[in-house]
Amino acid sequence: VQLQASGGGLVQAGGSLRLSCAASGSIFSINIMGWYRQAPGKERELVAVITSSGGTNYADSVKGRFTMSRDNAKNTVYLLMNSLKPEDTAVYYCRATDPVLGILYWGKGTLVTVSS
Repeated sequence: VQLQASGGGLVQAGGSLRLSCAASGSIFSINIMGWYRQAPGKERELVAVITSSGGTNYADSVKGRFTMSRDNAKNTVYLLMNSLKPEDTAVYYCRATDPVLGILYWGKGTLVTVSS
């Protein structure tokens, strides 16, 4: 499974960005997709997850501002980030879970920088 994340960039506080993560390869048993982020000097943390049926869960720090969605036809998940804050600055990573094989897949990160 390969995960290709894109959409990061530089944005001013209060602005918006949409991240995309396209999955390819043997994705048949992939069910949960997630976005994680890692800020400089900090541990990687969960941002949002989405199940195969579309159920979502968010970190408290992004609830009400971020929305995760998926397009199963395109094998792509999205993270719409609104009202961005400088503390949202981080490298954002996409992760896929294959419960059948018991494997977690990580994509290369995409950098989001929010200026104050």
